[in-house]
Parts: sequence; structure tokens; C-alpha cells
Amino acid sequence: MLKKLYLFIFLLLPCAAMAQETYVTGNVFDNEQRGTALQGVSVRNLTSKAVVLTDKDGRYAIQAKKGDLISYASMGYQTDTVYLVNLFPKNIYLRLAVNTLNTVDVTTVKISPYLDTKDPDAVAAKRVDASKEKGGLRLNLGYGKWRKQQAKERELEEAADINEEISKNFNKTVIQKLVNYKEKDLDDYIGLYRPTVEQVKADTPFDYTYYIATTFNEWKKLPADARKLPALPKLKGKP
Repeated sequence: MLKKLYLFIFLLLPCAAMAQETYVTGNVFDNEQRGTALQGVSVRNLTSKAVVLTDKDGRYAIQAKKGDLISYASMGYQTDTVYLVNLFPKNIYLRLAVNTLNTVDVTTVKISPYLDTKDPDAVAAKRVDASKEKGGLRLNLGYGKWRKQQAKERELEEAADINEEISKNFNKTVIQKLVNYKEKDLDDYIGLYRPTVEQVKADTPFDYTYYIATTFNEWKKLPADARKLPALPKLKGKP
């Protein structure tokens, strides 16, 4: 009888081992066109190092357990990562990657004394999103950077619009009509006192007439040397 019991337990061992192998399944789609399944997405269990690819219908099944980190990566898309709090099927929607703007080098610039060079900090991104419907904590790795980039692009577009407004309201023609001054050094006043983007944003709607009247009188009271734009630094030529 004892031998039969040992034999029965021995036969149950493989079944118990198989029962311990758990999987998480689901589909991966494009976030903008949610009916578009993504094939060939790399689904990686960052805890166990297991890797699978999605099929033509975006389906995947990867060995996992509660507490594992699962990442979803594909060329041209932002990588998404999910912390498993359960093993319910999970549909993932990947966002398109955003190209980073190239840095522009400014070699010559006229500096206004009213220029505020502070660059406001980008809005901090929330990196962890608890989602009961999707059964996991979504770690938006890389998404915070995308949000900052989007905010920076909106800031640049707003600055471009304000600069266009400034050019329409603070130019030689407008100033000459207002102050009746047509001397050549008017260009120095325009260069020194052109309103900055931050000045216009801080006082909306910006009163250009009042600003020109007050700053022009202030400029006229300055000593002759102080009324001129500072000379641009000479560029060193090749030896």
C-alpha cells in the first residue's frame, strides 16, 4: 500500500510542475489607430528574461507570474512597461515615438536689458499609472520625456506667435508715427527696448503704445554712449 502511495505522488509531480507555469496573454495595438494590431512587438519579461514576439494579429503569450515586469517594445514606438498585479489578459496600446528637436546654435544676438533668460521647468510627469481595468500598474517609461517634449514644442509655438505680434506692433513705422522721431539712431532704441516674450505674456493684452511712450523717453534721457547698441564681438578668423 505504501509503495502505491509513493508511486501516485511520483506521477503527480510533473502535473504539479506544469500547473506552476503561468502565462499572461493579450494583444498589442497602435494607440492612435486602435484597430491596427502590431506584429513583431518584442514582449519581454524583465524579471525572468523570457522574450516572445506578437503574431500578425498582435497576440502574445509569455510565461509570467504576479509581481513580474513586462515590457513591450517595437521600432518607431515608445516602450511601455506593465507591473503585473494579476494575470488577466492585457491589451497594450503603444504610442508613436516623437523625434527630438535638434539644438540650434545662435552665433550672433542683440541682448535687450529687459530680457529674462530663465527657462521654466517642464511639468513633472507622473510615471506610474494605477489602472484597475487593465489589472496592472503601468510604468510609463519614456512617456514622461514625450510629455516634456510636447510641452516644449507648445512653448516654442507660443513664443513664435508672440514674437510675430511684437514685430507688428513694435517696429520703426509704428514708433515714428507715435513719437515723431526719424533719426538714424532709432534703430538703437528698437534693438535695446524691443519687448521680450515674457514681458508680453506677463501683461496681456500688452499696451504697446504706453510701453513705447515710456521707454522712448527713458532712452532719450540716457547718455549718448548708453543709448547705443553694444558692438557685436568680432569673430576670430582662421590663422
